[in-house]
Amino acid sequence: MIVGTVAARAGRDAIACLAVLMAVLAWDLSGADRLVAGLYGGPGGFPLREAWFTRAVMHDGARWLAGLLFCVLAVDACLARPGRAWRLYWLGAVVACLLLVPWLKRHSGTSCPYDLALFGGSVPYVPHWMPGAGDGGPARCFPSGHAITGFAFLPLHFQWRIRRPALAAKVLAVALAAGLACGWAQVARGAHFPSHVFWSGWICWTLGCTMAAMADRLHLQDRTPPGDC
Repeated sequence: MIVGTVAARAGRDAIACLAVLMAVLAWDLSGADRLVAGLYGGPGGFPLREAWFTRAVMHDGARWLAGLLFCVLAVDACLARPGRAWRLYWLGAVVACLLLVPWLKRHSGTSCPYDLALFGGSVPYVPHWMPGAGDGGPARCFPSGHAITGFAFLPLHFQWRIRRPALAAKVLAVALAAGLACGWAQVARGAHFPSHVFWSGWICWTLGCTMAAMADRLHLQDRTPPGDC
């Protein structure tokens, strides 16, 4: 029965990851990125690039808030007893998101929308999904690094979903909302296309699914006392 439940859970997670991947790929191929970016910018650039709300609040402020939340979770995980190993495991999943997405971004050949000739820059538009086809500009703009301000906490949904499903649902909703909100701010500033945001979300979600599958395989939750997961 337990094996069946674990297998079913892993199957649902795999289907969800695949479904979201298909949706993101469909968005990529639709060409909607430039249409949405055009709502916020044009040949003269992006008016909201240095606006107080998008820059100071949604970029700098959100980053500080996420950093504070991470510190609270880290202290909670270190002081928890019992359940410390389980909490540290999922904190590690958050760290994995915080490391992987910026690493991919650092090695990307895709430049930001505000660097493109379409929006007042000098770089030609080259779709990020064309392998090995850099645009010759500053690059390092795919996927969205700032969106993980919220998306990096998506794995915590998997931490709570078995024993505290209501809390898991709230974590999922807040992490998604925060990631999309921070992603929107960067789109409005011309720092990213919507697809950059969606890919960050998919990466963090998939990491969470992977860590959940590993936890099930290693029976980590079975070793954690009820109420301390």
